[in-house]
Amino acid sequence: MAHTTPYPSHHVSQDERAPVQWFVGIDWGTQHHQVCVLDHTRQCVGTRTVEHSGAGLAQLATWLTALASGTPACVAVAIEVPRGPVVETLVERGFPVFTLNPKQLDRFRDRHTVAGAKDDRRDAFVLADSLCTDMSSFRPVCLDEPQVLVLRELSRAEEALGEEFRRAANRLREQWYRFYPQMLHLCPAADEVWLWALWELVPTPAHAASVTEEEVQRVLHIHRIRRVSAADVLAVLRTPAVQVAPGAVEAACAHCALLVPCLRVLAEQLKRCASEVEALLTALAAPADPTTGPSDVAIVQSLPGVGRKITAWLFAEAAQALTERDYQRLRTHGGVAPVTRQSGKRTQVVMRYGCNPRLRNALFHLARNAVQCDATFKSIYAALKQKGQRRGRALRSIADRLLRVLVAMLRAQTLYDFSQVHSGIASQQEG
Repeated sequence: MAHTTPYPSHHVSQDERAPVQWFVGIDWGTQHHQVCVLDHTRQCVGTRTVEHSGAGLAQLATWLTALASGTPACVAVAIEVPRGPVVETLVERGFPVFTLNPKQLDRFRDRHTVAGAKDDRRDAFVLADSLCTDMSSFRPVCLDEPQVLVLRELSRAEEALGEEFRRAANRLREQWYRFYPQMLHLCPAADEVWLWALWELVPTPAHAASVTEEEVQRVLHIHRIRRVSAADVLAVLRTPAVQVAPGAVEAACAHCALLVPCLRVLAEQLKRCASEVEALLTALAAPADPTTGPSDVAIVQSLPGVGRKITAWLFAEAAQALTERDYQRLRTHGGVAPVTRQSGKRTQVVMRYGCNPRLRNALFHLARNAVQCDATFKSIYAALKQKGQRRGRALRSIADRLLRVLVAMLRAQTLYDFSQVHSGIASQQEG
C-alpha cells in the first residue's frame, strides 16, 4: 500500500482532508519559476521551468492536474511567497499551497548540502522535500475575501503615500529654514495646506512688506484657519529676515515651487485613500446576517481607542488569523509573544523581531490608545511600569492582553464590555 501524508488535522476539517501523493516545490522568480515534483517516496518525477505569464501559469496548473489524474487535492505545493499570481492561480485550481519562510528554506537547504551550494533547481527540490517530510510544520495558504484584498492594498498605499508626504514636507521645511524661518513659526512641520497657499502669496520675506492684511485674511478664510489672525501672521512674516548669500533666496524659492505641487497631490491622494478605506470598513462592519451578531470589523472597532487606521491594519495584515480566532498566531506574527532562549542553566527571554512589522505597528498603537482611553488598561500599564518594565515592554504586555480579549470577543460574537473585561482581567491577576 502506498504511503500517503494527510493534511494536519488542525488546518482543515475531516471532510476536507485528502491524501497527498505528490509534493511540488516552486522556486519563485521574476521572469521564470523553477518547479520540482516529488512522489511519496521523495523521488523526483519531473522538473520544469515555467514562464511568469498567464499562459505559463495555466500550463503549470494543467500539468499538475494531469499528474494527479484530475485530483488537485492530492498535490501539495510549497513556495516562499504567501501571495501573488502563482499562489492565487494554484489555490483557485484547488491545489493546497503551503508557504515557507526564506529562513526556513535556508535551514532545510543545509540538510542536503553543507558546502553552501545554492541554485534554483536545488531550491525547488528542497521546497518539495521539506513539504514531504515536515508538512505538519507549515500552514496552508487561504485566499482572503476580495474586499480584504482591496483593504490591504489601500492601507499599504496610504502608508507609502504618508511616507512620501512626510519626506516632501521635510524637504520643504529645510528650504524654509534656509531662508524663510518665519514660515516655520506658523507651522513647524510645514505640512498644512493653508501654509502652502500663504507661501505662494508671500514667497519671500521681501514680499511681506507689500502684502495686505485683507489678502492674508482671504487665505485664512478659504482654509478655515481661526487659530491665528491675519494681523498675527503679518507680524510674524515681517520680522527681520536672515542674511543669506546672493541668489540663495531665488534658488530656494525655485525648489519650493517644485515641492508645493507635489505636496498638494500627495495630500489629495491621502485624503482619497482614507475615504476609500473608511467606505470599505463601513461595508465590512455591516453584518451579513443580523441574527448572528455583530461583524468582526464591528467587534474590533468596539475596542477602546480603535479607529480607522488600526482596524484597517489589523484586517489587512491578519485577516486569516482573525477569521480563525487564532490567538497564538496573532501574538507571534504581531511581535507580542517573547522569544525564550534556554541552554543549560541559562535562560533568556527577549523581544521577538521576526514578525510582521505592519501588524506590530498596529498592535503598538492599539495598546497605546487603550492605555489612554480605558481605565483598566491604564492601571495595568502603571503597575507594569512600577515593576520596572520599560514603555515598549509594558505596551507589548497590554497588546497581549488586548489580543486575548479580542479573540474571546470574536469567538462569542460580542462587543467590548468594560465591566466584563475589568472583572476578567482582575480574576486573572488574582489567579
